[in-house]
Amino acid sequence: MDLQLKGRLALVSGSTAGIGYAIAHLLAQEGASVIVNGRTQAGVDAAMERIRTETHGTVLGFAGDLSQAEAAQEVVRRHQGISILVNNLGIFEAKAFEDIPDDDWLRFFDVNVLSGVRLARLVLPAMKQANWGRIIFISSESAVQIPTEMIHYGMTKTAQLAVSRGLAEAVAGTGITVNSILPGPTRSRGVGDFVEGMARSADKSFEQVEAEFFDHVRPTSLIKRFASPQEVASLVAYVASPLSSATTGAALRVDGGVVKSAF
Repeated sequence: MDLQLKGRLALVSGSTAGIGYAIAHLLAQEGASVIVNGRTQAGVDAAMERIRTETHGTVLGFAGDLSQAEAAQEVVRRHQGISILVNNLGIFEAKAFEDIPDDDWLRFFDVNVLSGVRLARLVLPAMKQANWGRIIFISSESAVQIPTEMIHYGMTKTAQLAVSRGLAEAVAGTGITVNSILPGPTRSRGVGDFVEGMARSADKSFEQVEAEFFDHVRPTSLIKRFASPQEVASLVAYVASPLSSATTGAALRVDGGVVKSAF
């Protein structure tokens, strides 16, 4: 299927690894010009080179922490005409509620929520002028089923849904759509490293720890495994395309059936 992305300029925050990298890779493969973002120039350069080699697409780069206002302003100034914004930048950690200090609550909100709010605000004028745009927040099934082991993370994912829906209503009647994607447990770099560390410490294989995770921590999963970043990216690429023009204000799940709901 041709997703009709040729000529579109896309920014994917936090895209040197994991879900963000898979999204950037697929958008480039589909013909979009993609801005790869990470905190270090070395990481950005390596991701750009790999995507260019594998897709022969147009790949640009921006090294900087897009949770910071100055970096967000600079990327939009340097790359004008962004018509697809994928707010993927995010952090997570497991921590007991009583051990989460105020600073952590603020840090998680700044990185996971405010970074996307700020970037959306910065790219919206150009989208309005063109009467076309796609703003996508990479949320999580944790927005719906708050994980007790990281309540501060779940809070930020729920907040993303509120921002996404509100912004979609604010641009009603235009060619701009705003949606959230809710991945379930996904074998991204952070999750993979975490599980592999658990496996080593328990003298078990990755597959054994994975099976135990879905037996005890996410027992409602219907696929009983971690999704791949590429599986998430496939949905994001469609939502980013002109083909998804009737999909807006939605929270779209690619959660492996973890959320126990029919809708």
